[in-house]
Amino acid sequence: MKRTVLAAVLLGAAFIAPAQAQTVKAGAYTVEGTNLDGSAYDGTATIKLTSETTCAIVWKTGSGKKATSNGICMLYENAFAAGYVLDGEVGLVVYEVRDDGVLEGAWTISGQDGSGTETLTPR
Repeated sequence: MKRTVLAAVLLGAAFIAPAQAQTVKAGAYTVEGTNLDGSAYDGTATIKLTSETTCAIVWKTGSGKKATSNGICMLYENAFAAGYVLDGEVGLVVYEVRDDGVLEGAWTISGQDGSGTETLTPR
């Protein structure tokens, strides 16, 4: 009897675990965020998957060359992190992957105090 119950629990867990796995989808996202000084910005981001856990990301948050930044990203459970370069400075953003596919997080850039916020919503 104990073996039957244990087998049923393990089998059930096998079907539940994949449903709980977080994922980030390739494609276009709407960007809404706050700068280090608290001012708002918006734009777009494009994510291109390069493996099951890594990707390339490009943000466009304004006009001109300084408005575009390129990065690499990685998914780990429900955390999604990206390193990027903006205007010659290295930055880091860490997002929480929500069940609806929205990425909500905080970012910083080298040589600057504080952090900003950013939300990426699938388009």
